[in-house]
Amino acid sequence: MPGSRECRAPGNAVLPRPIPAPLSAGLYGREGLLPARRVLRLSGKGLWEQLRDVPTLLWLGPRLGLDTEQGMELLCLLGMLAALGALLCDSLRDCLLFALLRVLYLSLYQVGQVFLYFQWDSLLLEAGFLAVLVAPLRLLRWGSPAWRPHDAVTFWAVRWLLFRLMFASGVVKLSSRCPTWWGLTALTYHYESQCIPTPGAWLAHQLPVWLQKLSVVATYVIEVAVPVLFFAPLRRLRLFAFYCQVLLQVLIILTGNYNFFNVLTIVLAFSLLDEEHVGRWLGRPRKRHGSGETPEPTPGCACVRGCFWKLWATLQWAVMATATVSLFAVSLVPFTYIEHESNGKLWPGIHQMFGAVERFQVVNSYGLFRRMTGVGGRPEVILEGSYDGHSWTEIEFMYKPGNVSAAPAVVAPHQPRLDWQLWFAALGPHQSSPWFSALVLRLLQGQPDVIRLVQTDESRYPFHGRPPTFLRAQLYKYWFTAPNEGSPGAAPWWRRQHVQEFFPAVSLGDPTLETLLSQHGLKDKPPSLRRAAAALPRLLGWVRRLCQPVSGPALLWSLYLVAATAGLLRALARRARGGQAPARHKGPRERNGARGTEGARPEGRHANKRKK
Repeated sequence: MPGSRECRAPGNAVLPRPIPAPLSAGLYGREGLLPARRVLRLSGKGLWEQLRDVPTLLWLGPRLGLDTEQGMELLCLLGMLAALGALLCDSLRDCLLFALLRVLYLSLYQVGQVFLYFQWDSLLLEAGFLAVLVAPLRLLRWGSPAWRPHDAVTFWAVRWLLFRLMFASGVVKLSSRCPTWWGLTALTYHYESQCIPTPGAWLAHQLPVWLQKLSVVATYVIEVAVPVLFFAPLRRLRLFAFYCQVLLQVLIILTGNYNFFNVLTIVLAFSLLDEEHVGRWLGRPRKRHGSGETPEPTPGCACVRGCFWKLWATLQWAVMATATVSLFAVSLVPFTYIEHESNGKLWPGIHQMFGAVERFQVVNSYGLFRRMTGVGGRPEVILEGSYDGHSWTEIEFMYKPGNVSAAPAVVAPHQPRLDWQLWFAALGPHQSSPWFSALVLRLLQGQPDVIRLVQTDESRYPFHGRPPTFLRAQLYKYWFTAPNEGSPGAAPWWRRQHVQEFFPAVSLGDPTLETLLSQHGLKDKPPSLRRAAAALPRLLGWVRRLCQPVSGPALLWSLYLVAATAGLLRALARRARGGQAPARHKGPRERNGARGTEGARPEGRHANKRKK
């Protein structure tokens, strides 16, 4: 986990998978910053041995006539189509599809190197594994009347993940002995020193100190005390815990760009709700039970008819329950990292189980914002280029702070991973970020894929005509301005102060640059580019050219708007038919012949057959 903050970065709904953006060749391509081929070097081993060492589908790329970069693009496109299909079509929200999505993301994670080593990438992989347990299995029995509702045991696993995430994030703030967290002053620095702040962060930074301290206390309560209520038997306590978590995540969304992390946390918090509460949101309140509490879902094997389907549902429940219990046991290993003495007392067999599944990212440790950085000012790396070595021009990135007059960006749910890593690089010397030397090399070479990571609009890149002859980097300290700084209507967002040189001025062939590249193993020449004769490589090349002019946020929001528009049109069509939902799965009350409530509708052609 890079950086001192360790920012790795109910009804019938299942855990949705965020749609991954197309991978940039500038990060992992054959002439990118950290080429993925470095991870998948041929060693003479068989396919199964390669999959055991590095579990990724990219080993199959050569069999399809694809290099590593093209294989990553293919996996990304498949993930986009599958995730978009799950958003648009209820019947595709199946555990098999979620298993496919997780395998695709894990395959990319294995070669992503430092640009995918964030806590939310680990959280997405773990949540994806739970989605396989929670989602029903119905693709193999299309059109069958059998239906397995969400079992309580799998939802307990989702609550346990949410608990580990929030509780550990609160405890590490106290155990780190960070003076800002213990002195309740952390938020007076956080808004301006976080990776990519939003305009809302500037506003939050202007709040009085007493309110900032009160907010730190509220953070402790929500992250340490409230998570215990996730397992409370009283429904009202669980609802209170849910809204506390949603409030915290919404505030983080307004003040920081943390891609899909906060939305995914809210999705995990939905495991605290019941069907009755969600029905109120949808305008369909259900009948209250006499005890005043809504019972947990019953096992799926008790909700189906027919000996064969009941046996099949029982087998599913047994497998899922065993997987959930095993998952809970294995998760104790990373969870107890926050208290090493407890970790050492675990049964050795649990440690062995964890070691066996660790490479698959089934369970992970969490602990966000352990220590607060930027206490003396936000460190920021500014790249500068020159043609003569005397007159220098700053290179402005699209998302990270640079120009003091430029407003903070709003890019979530997209994550500009180069901008994020530049924030981590500023926390130490450039030698601790080997990829930075590769960034300098590629900009000196004028590699277009890397330049597009800096600016998709080439007119805003100062060296779009020809690459700079010299390149260097300076370290600055940045602070948010106060409302009364500058002239009215034109006040800058930031003020800054030069600290020191971060990376010396170099040019192509410079001994300093060559030595750094050799030390970090980044001097190997890419393999010769083969002419794409097959249809699949040509198709991938066409898709890449189509997506190149589009920024990451624009592409993601376009896909989300397509899904939202399709859902809205479907809801309007249903309302035009008289408000009756289409015949779908049957809950246990409907199968028992309950009538007279809004949920007791005719069950479609299967119900008609039974009546006859």
